[in-house]
Amino acid sequence: MESPSPPSLLKHLWASTLLSGVLAVVLGVLAWTWPTVTIIVTAIFFGAYLLITGITQVVFAFSLHVSAGGRVLLFISGAAALILALLCFRSLQESILLLSIWIGIGFIFRGVATAVSAISDSTLPGRAWEIVIGLLSLVAGIFMLAWPLESLETLTRVVGIWLIVIGVFEVVSAFGIRKASKRLGGTTPAPTTEAPVS
Repeated sequence: MESPSPPSLLKHLWASTLLSGVLAVVLGVLAWTWPTVTIIVTAIFFGAYLLITGITQVVFAFSLHVSAGGRVLLFISGAAALILALLCFRSLQESILLLSIWIGIGFIFRGVATAVSAISDSTLPGRAWEIVIGLLSLVAGIFMLAWPLESLETLTRVVGIWLIVIGVFEVVSAFGIRKASKRLGGTTPAPTTEAPVS
């Protein structure tokens, strides 16, 4: 009986993991070394995202079979996204400022939601940590809104370090996957036992 060969996916998984890790390290180094350039590129993509989202929502407002209230909400949301996109493309500084405010509000919402849910549920595992994480997210959001440009640069550097760490782990993991794949692929088939001829 032959031992099962390793899945074909496993043979190529190490290469994709290695590529992902290397890209994460490169992006992390770029974000750490040139945070301003990284912020500018991100702000441009943010403006493009708002533009696409706004157009999509306005089109959906007139084409989807939803209630009148749903159409109005979709149209208002799409129109607001288009206005923000125009502001982003009119001035790069405004785009960066909007991006920072967007992230800050996101941190605040997440922080409040996490902390409140942890406080209200006494049976939640790791409840104390969830409360701490929620409060830290809330404080980070307040800092982002109070000092949007300075905090965005700091956030970019932190993300850069995080990407480098994740990338190094992925590279190490890729070689571990490759070694395991070779070990599974190198197993010799077990000898078959023939039934005695009567």
